[in-house]
Amino acid sequence: MSAESGLKTFRDADGLWEGHNVMDVATPEAYQRNPELVLDFYNQRRRQLKSAKPNAGHLKLANLEKYFNVHIITQNVDDLHERAGSSNVIHLHGELNKVRSSFDEDLVLDWTEDLNMGDFCEHNHQLRPHIVWFGEAVPMLDYAITITEKADILVIIGTSMQVYPAASLMHYVNDNVPIYFIDPKPNISESKNLHIIEETATVGVQKLAEQLLKNHT
Repeated sequence: MSAESGLKTFRDADGLWEGHNVMDVATPEAYQRNPELVLDFYNQRRRQLKSAKPNAGHLKLANLEKYFNVHIITQNVDDLHERAGSSNVIHLHGELNKVRSSFDEDLVLDWTEDLNMGDFCEHNHQLRPHIVWFGEAVPMLDYAITITEKADILVIIGTSMQVYPAASLMHYVNDNVPIYFIDPKPNISESKNLHIIEETATVGVQKLAEQLLKNHT
């Protein structure tokens, strides 16, 4: 979703994120082994995010709130959906502009600058990126499942469908719910009521909006 805003994401096929093996920057073991490297990686991502802007896809999704009750469940850790104006955004994998205590995972702080060793929470424990790393639980998953179970329409945008548990969410919709899948190289098994839009996010969301407004309003 954010690739057209200049933010690179990793695909499960190569396991690389901005030239780093994700196992070196996105696991609890990596953080224990080399916390300076991990913090520097996310500091660079945070700096990069400051210059990124929401693309046409983000803006069009936000605009759909005029006509639908839209809930966005994202694997992305940027804030571009919020900056585009979307009101209901669930971040499954955490948020770049937040950090949390390594002592109390419920102690989460807004954080837009670099995070360094020696930056402590109020309990005098190191702060860490508020990112769900591989091997960690996904705290927002149950809420995301609840939203999906209630959905009248499901839209899947720009995902490899290889990263779980996010990829499993489509199986929670009711049988009669239409599913729209937007991706230039769609990788998805045939499913009942599946509509594939073989486009990038910016073009695909525009086409999606036209179809939704025609068929569901």
